[in-house]
Amino acid sequence: MNKRIRELADEAEKYADDNFKGQPTYSEAYDSKFAELIVKECGVALSPMLRDMVSRGQAYDLIKRHFGVEE
Repeated sequence: MNKRIRELADEAEKYADDNFKGQPTYSEAYDSKFAELIVKECGVALSPMLRDMVSRGQAYDLIKRHFGVEE
């Protein structure tokens, strides 16, 4: 797993622990927060595209590279 994804997962877990530990909605809170953090991080990954106006294909490659995803 990419280091940044692990950091986001840890952040989501801390959020769920701090706000929903022991509650039936814990998993939902974790999943929701993790998804929110991933979407925000995609914005970070795409910032060079927005600055340089690269193609959608290049944007996809930027996101994959940012998260260390290999096909």
